[in-house]
Amino acid sequence: MKDIDSKWIQREILLGFWKVHILHHASEQPIFGQWMLKELRHHGYEVSPGTLYPIFSRMERVGLIKGTSDRAHSLRERREYRLTSKGKRMLSLLQEQVEELYKEVCGS
Repeated sequence: MKDIDSKWIQREILLGFWKVHILHHASEQPIFGQWMLKELRHHGYEVSPGTLYPIFSRMERVGLIKGTSDRAHSLRERREYRLTSKGKRMLSLLQEQVEELYKEVCGS
């Protein structure tokens, strides 16, 4: 496994997984950065804030999630993200594709 470049794997493959996680969790409840970092780490992904927040920004820019500011929970401004209707459609498509990929790769 020493010949596997973990940075390449993160950049080229896992980034898509992280986005699916974000869409999924934003479909269940509003999410915010620190919670999402903990959730991704719970699944074994080592994601830094410097990686996650630009992902949120790009996903918001293309209309998959919508962020709103919330100062009520702390002194710092916290942005909560919710899934948009476009994000719901994207998640639905991705769920079908992930299921198909799982069947093919795992043989179930």
